Amino acid sequence: MIDISESVMQFLLALIVVGPLIGAVAALLPAPPGLRGKSPDQAVLRHGVTVTGAILLATIVLALGFDHDQPSKMQATTDISWIAALDVRIHLGVDGISLPLLVLTALLTFLCALYSYFKMPPGPSPKGFVALLLVLESGTLATFAVLDLLLFFLAFEMVLIPMYFLIARWGGSEGVTGGRQAAAFKFILYTLLGSVVMLLGLLLIGLNAGTFDMVALATDNGRGLSTSVQLIAVLAIGLGLAVKTPMWPLHSWLPDAHTAAPTVGSVLLAGVLLKMGTYGFVRIVLPIAPDGMRTFAPYLAAFAVVGIIYGSLACLALAKQGAGGDLKRLIAYSSVGHMGFVLLGIATMTPTGVNGALFANIAHGLITGLLFFLVGAVKERYGSADLDTLAGATGAALYGRAPRLGGLLAFAAVASLGLPGLAGFWGEMLAMFGAFDPAEGLSRPAFLTFMVIAGFGTLLTAAYLLIVVRRVCMGAQPHEAPREAPREAQQDEAGAGAPEPARFADVRTYEFAAWTPLVVLTVLAGLWPAVLLGLTDPAVQKLLAGGKS
Repeated sequence: MIDISESVMQFLLALIVVGPLIGAVAALLPAPPGLRGKSPDQAVLRHGVTVTGAILLATIVLALGFDHDQPSKMQATTDISWIAALDVRIHLGVDGISLPLLVLTALLTFLCALYSYFKMPPGPSPKGFVALLLVLESGTLATFAVLDLLLFFLAFEMVLIPMYFLIARWGGSEGVTGGRQAAAFKFILYTLLGSVVMLLGLLLIGLNAGTFDMVALATDNGRGLSTSVQLIAVLAIGLGLAVKTPMWPLHSWLPDAHTAAPTVGSVLLAGVLLKMGTYGFVRIVLPIAPDGMRTFAPYLAAFAVVGIIYGSLACLALAKQGAGGDLKRLIAYSSVGHMGFVLLGIATMTPTGVNGALFANIAHGLITGLLFFLVGAVKERYGSADLDTLAGATGAALYGRAPRLGGLLAFAAVASLGLPGLAGFWGEMLAMFGAFDPAEGLSRPAFLTFMVIAGFGTLLTAAYLLIVVRRVCMGAQPHEAPREAPREAQQDEAGAGAPEPARFADVRTYEFAAWTPLVVLTVLAGLWPAVLLGLTDPAVQKLLAGGKS
């Protein structure tokens, strides 16, 4: 920790939220002659790396200046009246719950911008791509930083349009019924409908409590809201958050969105956008409407464990030989299962379970972000992410053809299945520990049943991920094509311009730079979980106690 004044901390948090928006506007302007480099396209992509890098640096400085002795205290707070008639305020702040999510968002966005500088997805002008990426970053960071219910809703909605266009304009159509436009439309339709219901719940709470301030509402701990108001609010807000999470059976937009999205779109969708839903459960539903949450908690847990089993079975079906399963689609369905553990932890309403949910959030962002990067690299090399194609007679056999890429894919897979010593283990374990002894007023036999089902889900997770590793990474290495053959002739023989085995590239330098931080943090979080739990636990304890330290 470094000693930074409160005013500097306030400036840093405001810069983190607003900076990407300013960068997005600048990205649409013509580049000054001295900064154009080889081309205007290169200049705007470099601009994206610069802006996201500056935001990441500001976030790291904010984290270093954060008072780690008081993680339950809101720090770097700004509280300015915005709409006096409705008592809506520009209220920003960060505590031990939101700080890790801010750092994760800034890191993943920077890595995506860096990756795109070297491997821009095919599509329209990079200007629009970089601007949308920065607007997406600003909305996500604002979601984790604002402390007013209406501002939270605006930030929550702000990410929808940029993600829609990233899928619709820069995505691919392979493996998606109706193409990328249909996938983008399904994404925005589901999330907008959920958001409309959520807004009604937020307004119900704010108008009945007389304030939209999330800190004041959490401190009140539902005492100013009747049980009926809490029940309706939890149902409405929970539906909107469940769509974004995504919770079974409201998940059906996710596989198409991931399959169609460009690589960086999938990384951000899985790495940070899904976390907005579970963060809303922890920051809004749990402390503000505890009685309503207690009523719906068993149902939330039941949907969560069904999602765990459903996601795993879907992945097993896609991994099966002859199923024609898309690897990106499989990873998308795996997210349904992993986020089920997060929802199960939240549903226990215990410090252990909620801490597990927050840990699993971060772990999922790191591991699944890495997985989508790796799958994107495999697809770029082969022109397909179809498992049967990759595992065919001239399949990937990554251990022989690209050992570093194969090793990274195996690492990400075992981290995703929850191998002890890696980040994926702690969140799932703590969520199940929370289910073993749920909060007072919740049925322990029911939650013990949920724990057993979730435990069975971990076995299914291991099964499909190991099948994927075996089919994609193992197998006999194809015979190499003659090295003297011209590249054009090789492409003609391949039939689709696919690279021949002799020219198959292993991990490139820019890929190594983009993926290494995720690998390092996955190992660090697995071996030293106290770094993250030391931040979240005091804040969770205070939140569940009604804002009392």
